[in-house]
Amino acid sequence: METAILNYLIFAGQILLALFLGGILGWQREHIGKSAGPRTYGLVAAGAALFTMMSLYGFANGEPTRVAAQILTGIGFLGAGIIIHKDGGTIEGLTTAAGLWAVSAIGMAVGIGWYGEAIIFTFLLLVVLMFNDNKWTKGKRR
Repeated sequence: METAILNYLIFAGQILLALFLGGILGWQREHIGKSAGPRTYGLVAAGAALFTMMSLYGFANGEPTRVAAQILTGIGFLGAGIIIHKDGGTIEGLTTAAGLWAVSAIGMAVGIGWYGEAIIFTFLLLVVLMFNDNKWTKGKRR
């Protein structure tokens, strides 16, 4: 009984950590006026964590790498829907799509128990996203 309760607490902690880490990145995107925010990023990270945990522990004779590959494929389709081609040849949504793809990796890392790695990667992504506001490319077309 105690082991089952402990397992549920670990499971809940993993999902909450993935949700929180994804939400941090989503908050940054929302803060600069982008459409995908903490809910979207958090849901992608938490979903990826759950799918990863299910692939590791939910199927007796399953192959976890198949689920990992399908998570990335699914996020790729989600990202493709975010990218918008506007008149004049400009493209928008690439950073958001790439961010969702990267946040799925954070969720997968949490799902396999790589908590430190997930936190470090979240911090690194946050730094990259914070410097995406034309600070490095002032006056230049991207």
